Amino acid sequence: MTPLKIGACLKTPEIADHRDWLFDAARDVELQDFMTLTALSTEFEDRIATAKAALDGHQGRIGIHGPFEGLDIDNKDAELRPIITARFLKALEAADRLGARQMVMHSPFTAWYQNNIFSFPGYAEKKLARIHDVLGPVVNAAEDKGITLVIENIQDVRPETRRDLVDSFGSSAIALSIDTGHAQLARRMAGAPPISDFVVDAGAQLAHVHLQDVDGHADRHWAPGEGDIEWTAVFRALAVCESNPHLVLELRNKADIPKGFGALRDLGLAV
Repeated sequence: MTPLKIGACLKTPEIADHRDWLFDAARDVELQDFMTLTALSTEFEDRIATAKAALDGHQGRIGIHGPFEGLDIDNKDAELRPIITARFLKALEAADRLGARQMVMHSPFTAWYQNNIFSFPGYAEKKLARIHDVLGPVVNAAEDKGITLVIENIQDVRPETRRDLVDSFGSSAIALSIDTGHAQLARRMAGAPPISDFVVDAGAQLAHVHLQDVDGHADRHWAPGEGDIEWTAVFRALAVCESNPHLVLELRNKADIPKGFGALRDLGLAV
């Protein structure tokens, strides 16, 4: 199995602490500076300028994490949906100006949804219609800018549900993201398949992976090796994925990036 090159999720001020590791090997970087209202309004221009300066000389791929708190992509309030769309469009502008070619967004699917999908007539269809109402203009804008929206599993139990959502747009500007920790939590708490099955199900739609370890109880964002994820199985599935997804460590403690990378490297999984 060929080891895979991995990068990291960081806020702009944190890039300097890992600059040599990131820049020397042209690793993937996911910026997480553009997720709040303040970041996308009053601080917008300053954050763009600061991020550009911090990334000067970087030759790897760049993505950003889009906003998500309070911004459900299936919001039932028709008056709020245009506000949510506008927030995503502003984040997409940030991505474009930084040369980022991906923007991470959160899935709306939960265990409650999965267990109740047949309990309410038209439930799935109505949810999908709301998602298209919110994301339709964002997908169109992403197509125009050459950016891919990647939908990350949060509480998803069945990976094919999110894949069907992506397929419903019929656009190359929307694809799949897998968060290893979230998938492991869904496995422990709700009987979801193993993480490697999430990877296999995603197939060519997989464009992005958050690498983080958990204990099966909470969303820890620990360094790989600190939780109970079967990393060899995960990377075995990733190794045959032909879509070349961004692979980024998303750790709560950024000082643990060298430790997390070292654990995967020592297993022969990462370079």
